[in-house]
Amino acid sequence: MSDDGLAVTHHDGPAAHDDARPNRSQPVFYFDLASPEAYLAAERVMAQLPIVPEWVPVLAAGLPVGGATAPSDAAARRVAVERRAERQDVQPLRWPPGWYHQDSRLAMVGATYARQIGRAVAFSLAAFRQVFAGGRMLDEDTILIAAAACEMHPRAVLQALGRRSVAAALDDATATAAAAGVTQVPAIVVGDAVYEGEDAVEQAAAALAGRAESA
Repeated sequence: MSDDGLAVTHHDGPAAHDDARPNRSQPVFYFDLASPEAYLAAERVMAQLPIVPEWVPVLAAGLPVGGATAPSDAAARRVAVERRAERQDVQPLRWPPGWYHQDSRLAMVGATYARQIGRAVAFSLAAFRQVFAGGRMLDEDTILIAAAACEMHPRAVLQALGRRSVAAALDDATATAAAAGVTQVPAIVVGDAVYEGEDAVEQAAAALAGRAESA
């Protein structure tokens, strides 16, 4: 349970990851903590995919489509996300100020460190919920709250946030995703196929189910 009472229910296995390249034998879920669409995907990807995906943090701004939204388009995007959350039975979103142009780099460095120590799922779900269920800004305080929720030591997290090698790993993961054909988040890569956008989870689940049937 986080400091704001937002439960975290998923925990990663013990394996650590230092390589930007994911394990291509399993689905790969690419996300950015500033994306509300990625938040909705994160809330259902573990339950809907028949194979547990690898969670890989990337910078949406480093992908072809990017992640920023013009102020004039923010209201329409917010309505679309809220309607989708209602259809998916996700609790009503609480939007942090300026959610549509938040700089997620620091938080994504934190998520990259979490991946390296085997806490990508737990940390990222906690951070997503702090931002889009708790209405918190994606800042250092929120990073530390999310880290505490999955038993990451705050001193180690703060050190990782300033470590060039962790930031470089984030940039490498973003470049790897783009090279694989990912243009936006959320995205799920299954083998050589890329499923992205609001229907990524359902499309990837269908593809994996089809593979299982034909095997």
